[in-house]
Amino acid sequence: MKIGRVLAFPILLTVLAACSGSVEPDSADIVTPTSAQAAAGEAVELAQPPVDGAAVEPSGDGAAADSAATPDAAPPADAAQPATSHVALKYLIGDIDPASDPKFARIPEKYLGGSRVWGHKDAVDAFVRMAEDAAANGYKLKIVSAFRSFSDQKQIWEDKWTGKTLVGGKTLNVSLPDPKARALKILEFSSMPGTSRHHWGTDFDINSLDNKYFTGTKEGRRVYDWLVGHAANYGFCQVYTAKGEGGRPTGYEEEKWHWSYRPVAAWYLKQYPVDVGYERLAGFAGAETAKAIDVIPNYVQGINPECMQ
Repeated sequence: MKIGRVLAFPILLTVLAACSGSVEPDSADIVTPTSAQAAAGEAVELAQPPVDGAAVEPSGDGAAADSAATPDAAPPADAAQPATSHVALKYLIGDIDPASDPKFARIPEKYLGGSRVWGHKDAVDAFVRMAEDAAANGYKLKIVSAFRSFSDQKQIWEDKWTGKTLVGGKTLNVSLPDPKARALKILEFSSMPGTSRHHWGTDFDINSLDNKYFTGTKEGRRVYDWLVGHAANYGFCQVYTAKGEGGRPTGYEEEKWHWSYRPVAAWYLKQYPVDVGYERLAGFAGAETAKAIDVIPNYVQGINPECMQ
C-alpha cells in the first residue's frame, strides 16, 4: 500500500495541473445582478427621472398588482407595492384621454353607478376584487365617480364659481364676491382643476356622494363599516376623514364615499409637489387664488395620514 500511494501521487499532480486554470468559465454561466433581476421579473429603479418628462410605468402597474388580498388577512407579500418610478406631469393634472392610455382601464358595467367609467388599471383591478368579495358577503359596491380630466374638473369648478351651480343654496358669485372666500367655499367639497386626486384614476367615489347615506341609512352604515374593516386589504383607504382626527388639520370636509388606491396614489402624491407648481394651476376662473390659499399643502397634501405611505 505504501508503494501504491507513492506511485499515485505524481499521477494526481499531473491531473490537477491539467485541470487548473486551463479552462475559462463560459460567460453564459455568469449571472450578473442585472440579469438576475430581469430573470425574476423585478423592476430596476431608475437612477434619475427620464429625459423630457417621458413616462415610466410605475411598478404598481406590473404583475404584482394582480395578486388579490383577502378580506380577513393582511395583503400577501407579492401584492401591489407603491410605485417608485417617475410619471409624466400630464398624469398628475389629468391632461390625458383615458380611453387611449394604457395606464387606464374601463370599469366593468356591473360596478358602475355613474357616468365616469375610467380608472387607473391597477385601481380598477383592485376594486373589482374588493367588490366581488363584498358581494359574496352581502354588500353592494358601485363606483359613482372615477377618473376626471382637467377639463371635467374645470367645468365642475367654474359652474360653482360663476353661480351656475348653487353651493349651499347660494350663487357664490353674488354671495361671495371676494375671490379667496369664494374659492375656500368651493374647496369644502370640490377641487381646483389640476389638484384633484380623481385626475390620477386612483380614487373612486363609492355608492353615494352624501355623508348622510353612510350615517343615516341602514344600508349605508353597513357598507361604510365593511369598507372601514376590509378596504385596506385591497389597497384602499378613506382619503378624506373628519378634519381634526388622526392628524388631518386641513383640506376638504369629510367624504365617507371617497376611497383611494394607495399603492399608486401614494407615489403620485409624493411626486406632485415636486413637479406641479402654482404656475401649472392656471387656465380656469379663480386660478389666481391657488397660491394665496396654499392649495397644494393645505388641500392636495391635506389628507388622511394613513393614505400617504
